[in-house]
Amino acid sequence: MPSLRTTNRSPIPILMYHQIEAAPPKGAAFRSLYVSPRDFARQMAFLSLLGYRGLSMSALMPYLKGERTGKVVGITLDDGYLNNLTNALPVLSRHGFSSTCYAVSQQLGKTNEWDFEAGIAQTPLMNGAHLRQWLAGGQEVGAHTRHHVRLTQADVPTCMEEISLCKSELEGMTDSPVRHFCYPYGDYTADHVAMARAAGFESVTTTQRGRCQAREDMLQLPRVPVVGSTILPLLWLKVATRYEDRRRA
Repeated sequence: MPSLRTTNRSPIPILMYHQIEAAPPKGAAFRSLYVSPRDFARQMAFLSLLGYRGLSMSALMPYLKGERTGKVVGITLDDGYLNNLTNALPVLSRHGFSSTCYAVSQQLGKTNEWDFEAGIAQTPLMNGAHLRQWLAGGQEVGAHTRHHVRLTQADVPTCMEEISLCKSELEGMTDSPVRHFCYPYGDYTADHVAMARAAGFESVTTTQRGRCQAREDMLQLPRVPVVGSTILPLLWLKVATRYEDRRRA
């Protein structure tokens, strides 16, 4: 069965964040994936000033389906860092924004161990109680596999478990439906798209750059990366122009 397609009338950016924390010293691995709390607060205030509403993937679905129109951006945060709860949630709440945090179900309460070999600093991840606080704050939990695996390097049974059990484990932990998924590393094949569909996910995001256009596959949605060096004029270019669309592979 083919995946559903988006029918939005104008491009919709889905912002991709990771850590909302002060960056480590210069020279640290993947330093760009840190957005400081100050910069994040300024970015959300800037979007609000421009008339945008920040939305979780569930709240964004009516716009992607063409059922609603308006100035909206999706807000997603990958991996489930505790600093998302402590530093991003108060800002999102202040502006009445919602977001989706993609959590790694078997790493809850641990650290980003999958990054260890790459030399990336180990950072605390939210545990089950934290995820419930996140939900109580008006935010959403999405799935990001059980162990943050590179799906293209795992066998079929492992991939099926990583995708489907992540959903059920997070639902059991939060007592809340988990409807949205994100491919770790943006690394996947058509087989993994089929697995995500079989698991019952309504949307899946990738690391493919660009705003969501009409006729996008709901299970292969592109996103707009926001990194430590994203100044406000660049954020406007990313959200309101074809800047990111031209960078699509």
